[in-house]
Amino acid sequence: MAAQTLDQIVSLCKRRGFIFPGSEIYGGLQGTFDYGPLGVELKNNLKRLWWQHNVYDRDDMEGLDSAILMNRWVWYYSGHEDTFVDPLVDCKLCKGRFRADKLQEASCLKHPKLHPGECEGELTEPRPFNMMFKTQVGPVPDPESFAYLRPETAQGIFINFKNVLDSTGRKLPFGVAQIGKAFRNEVTPRNFVFRTREFEQMEIEYFCRPGEDEAIHEAFIKDHLEWWIKVCGLSPDRLSLYEVPPHELAHYSKRTVDIMYRYPIGTEELEGIANRTDFDLGSHTRDQDKLQITAKVKKNEHSTERLTYFDQASNRHIVPYVIEPSAGVDRGVLAILCEAYDEERLDNGETRVVLRLKPALAPIKVAVLPLKKNEPQIVETAKRIKRMLQEAGEFRTVYDDTAGIGKLYRRQDEIGTPFCVTVDFDTIGRAEDNGLKDTVTVRDRDTMKQERVPIKELYDYIRERIMPKKG
Repeated sequence: MAAQTLDQIVSLCKRRGFIFPGSEIYGGLQGTFDYGPLGVELKNNLKRLWWQHNVYDRDDMEGLDSAILMNRWVWYYSGHEDTFVDPLVDCKLCKGRFRADKLQEASCLKHPKLHPGECEGELTEPRPFNMMFKTQVGPVPDPESFAYLRPETAQGIFINFKNVLDSTGRKLPFGVAQIGKAFRNEVTPRNFVFRTREFEQMEIEYFCRPGEDEAIHEAFIKDHLEWWIKVCGLSPDRLSLYEVPPHELAHYSKRTVDIMYRYPIGTEELEGIANRTDFDLGSHTRDQDKLQITAKVKKNEHSTERLTYFDQASNRHIVPYVIEPSAGVDRGVLAILCEAYDEERLDNGETRVVLRLKPALAPIKVAVLPLKKNEPQIVETAKRIKRMLQEAGEFRTVYDDTAGIGKLYRRQDEIGTPFCVTVDFDTIGRAEDNGLKDTVTVRDRDTMKQERVPIKELYDYIRERIMPKKG
């Protein structure tokens, strides 16, 4: 059973070192979080699996890591300076500031059970607030010497379209993938890591010919929905597709479908997959009036490059359409934690908390545990096994002797470790059954069943269960 409340996940994350509040010892900074020892492993595993699926397993994809700081004209011509805004209202009584379009999700500062505007306070008229973080560039303050922290990773791909095309010789259709940080000055960050001011995105900009866009868009929707289910372990029952209605579409979008996940806070967007037409390359290219751009774009007076593709079939330069799958890493981590969280009542009346993570996502794949930590031969053997498994370089392995074996099992269950390897007196040949010498007990997280495995077969035994062969 998945987590029923967000508090269950917040408590687990703090207790076991997945996610901490940002700047906590100084009272925190709202909308920021730090990923702890286990959280960074889970996050890296998610990104690695996404990159494997979308870049390595395809023949039509390249990677990119663009700068966080970019020339301000990028954000002018992309439309962010004009359209990347939230409508704000102030309460004249409690002095609170709220998004005008999210009042039903906010609480009055004086009466938390009421929404802003439902109390005796008077709200001001909405006014626009740009969510991009602005920063000074260079040592001398100058109204013209500034830049923005990028609010999305996509624009870095668009402005590098010609660089990627020229350096790789790609033919349409092809895509560029990027994973990176983005920053939005959210008025009301909320719901743990779901909506924050600093976050990470996994994005693809897939370039194609006009007319091919709709079929490609549909293929990405199907493929990425299946990926969240098969690779990340999210339940199909908690996933759904939301067809964004025309009046809610972004100004550049021909069609957008959101992959939604039912979090404990409600059903919310996990990934958006948009058909952006030729708006993006059309916005950043020079010679716009010569290129038959279909989207409505600003006249570009600063770009130095023509962002086109020479289509031999039509013998002309075209501005490719773009399909954009964009997923939040942090939202993905939160969905995976919520899905994997389980509490089960044991026969002895105790409650066992288990993170039933897919093995490939688990921060720690194997924990090697000595049955008796003050027995030198057991400890030496356990540490040798830990080194053997870790040095193979395929999965994270830890050694732990900080508690009794029962408590160690519970700890590893709670952080999602798929397998615990116990070294005991049988292993070192000091038990009645000498036939078990050089074997260990392997305990499965989900079933709690234990199996005796020879040390020489241990690596292959675990590898087959953590990284099963495809097909």
